[in-house]
Amino acid sequence: MDRYTVLLVDDEEDVIQVIMRKLDWEKLGFSVVGYACNGVRALELVEEYQPDVVMTDIKMPYMDGMKLANHIKAEFPMTKILIFTGFDEFEYAREAIHLEVEEYILKPLNSMELTDVFKNLKIKLDQEINEKQNVEILQKYYMDSLPFLQANFYAMLIEGRIRENEVYQLLKDYQLSFPGPFFCCVVVHVSATQMPENMNPLLLSASVQKQAGERLGEKWQAKSFPYLGNTVLIAQLKHENQISELTDECDRFCKYARHIIGAVVTVGIGQVCSSISGLSRSYGSAREAVSYRVLYGVSRAINMKEIVPGEVAVSGFTNETELSNLFKMIRLGSAEDIVDAVKRYLRHASFHERTLQQYHIDIMELISSLYRFSVNSSRLFLCRQC
Repeated sequence: MDRYTVLLVDDEEDVIQVIMRKLDWEKLGFSVVGYACNGVRALELVEEYQPDVVMTDIKMPYMDGMKLANHIKAEFPMTKILIFTGFDEFEYAREAIHLEVEEYILKPLNSMELTDVFKNLKIKLDQEINEKQNVEILQKYYMDSLPFLQANFYAMLIEGRIRENEVYQLLKDYQLSFPGPFFCCVVVHVSATQMPENMNPLLLSASVQKQAGERLGEKWQAKSFPYLGNTVLIAQLKHENQISELTDECDRFCKYARHIIGAVVTVGIGQVCSSISGLSRSYGSAREAVSYRVLYGVSRAINMKEIVPGEVAVSGFTNETELSNLFKMIRLGSAEDIVDAVKRYLRHASFHERTLQQYHIDIMELISSLYRFSVNSSRLFLCRQC
């Protein structure tokens, strides 16, 4: 700031003129914007000019300096107040301290003393302005970064990396509202192989994300964000049985996306949870639902609860020992050992009490696990080569 403004208040105009002449205001970094001969007029000028500093006498007609200081501190708390008077009384000084007055100066006024007062006041005002500007810069940076911080928070939620006792403070920090009372993760998958000719896959995914946020966001108060190549929505439900309605709307959205945008979209609907700390399980089941598009078809919504009633949160694997043994044989065993391990796994998967649907789910889980196993093994091999 180039210069700070000062308002002088004293019922003796001669005193004001002396103060104005005694100091080199421009050199000190101040300018006098006006003066008043009583507290009432001074308050009018404060409201008009909102000066940075008010220098006032105490004893004045109509409204004394202490009442004026009270009004200024109540209405313009950032204004600095200097009080000068010929009355060297402790009660005045004590009240001035209570009002957080910057200086209490006794008449007659000394130019050197006043110069020192305004030099120190300039330093203080500069510090406050710098701090305020720094806070404003940080606040702007924070607000600009808020969408990214929120998306990161959503990702951490569905990954289960936020402790329950941290959730509500983070919601406050990131200016988010999750009234619920029920929640559900929705995974929107866009086919990268079936798309309009000459269409950029990233642009298509971005378009689908935007449309999903618009068509599903308002009614379900859904938080939408990209995650691992898909669009994820955290939907909020008033009643747990609204999941069927949500599934129907997602199914209509898939058809809309294909008709309007030309995108082949599959939506996975996860399990409903009663707290946002359960969203990691909901996301896991929604992602699993999307993987069943090979069995149930694309351009539709797949609800895990409808596929496997009563078993949404339970993985299709009941034969983890056989699967672990199969991977072990692939890594370490001979060809004969691998064949035997596959046969043992398939015998367990086709156990006579399991339904055809459960059998299909086991096979899909096996394919997914084999894919992850092959990817991890390839990475390990490349790391060793390096």
